Amino acid sequence: MKLAKHFVEKPWGRTDIPAEFGSLSGRRVGEIWYSAETKAPLPILVKWLFTSERLSIQVHPNDAQAQASGMPSGKEECWYVVDAEPGAVIGIGTTRPLSSEELYAASLSGEIEGLMDWKPVKAGDYFYIPAGTVHAIGAGITLVEVQQYADITYRLYDYGRDRELHLDDGVAVSSATPYTDARPGRDSLGTQLVDGPHFQLWHVRDIEDVPALPHSGNIWITPLSGHIETDGEVAAKGDCIVMSGKATVTFSSGATALVAF
Repeated sequence: MKLAKHFVEKPWGRTDIPAEFGSLSGRRVGEIWYSAETKAPLPILVKWLFTSERLSIQVHPNDAQAQASGMPSGKEECWYVVDAEPGAVIGIGTTRPLSSEELYAASLSGEIEGLMDWKPVKAGDYFYIPAGTVHAIGAGITLVEVQQYADITYRLYDYGRDRELHLDDGVAVSSATPYTDARPGRDSLGTQLVDGPHFQLWHVRDIEDVPALPHSGNIWITPLSGHIETDGEVAAKGDCIVMSGKATVTFSSGATALVAF
């Protein structure tokens, strides 16, 4: 089925979202969430993000930390950069290890902005963000985020915006160290971007490019170009569909998509 779009306005969002996502009447949209109208949320959430300013410097808890606070799960995610303006950057990890006391003080004073490891990005880059990683997305970026279905973010620093910070909770779950995860990279079609622990993610031009699709459970398909048809549903850029492993999928000529399960 084609998932419903939920437009989320953000102070760092944009008013020039591409037309294929729908008419937004000048709204400052930062995120588009794709979800099903089901009683229980699906385990994977797909989002598009559009940035005109830097997002807050933030962190997400892992499953055990979230559940200790009464949440169903933590949040790990992968970013796939679809477009980036010249000079665009993302911040992942810190330039040196920080103790909890140092992280708290740096977040409070704003010094944390200069301690982040700001990395230049361009279309086709992807990054896996484990729970506990201090991170931020910069301005001028369009990306797809595939994540555990959890709306749990602790803001450490927000550039003076009038929004709540979560310093105690955020510092408690942070690993403020240089980013050393082995999973980021530069995309090429047919690439497996993520292999667990919470989902697999591929970038493909045909469903046959994924060698081991599950025969049961759900599969999320997010078109990046062309169109994709499954069980009578047609999806293009701006859509996201979820299907069972038994469904038949057809990619149009020139179509590419992110596939998650």
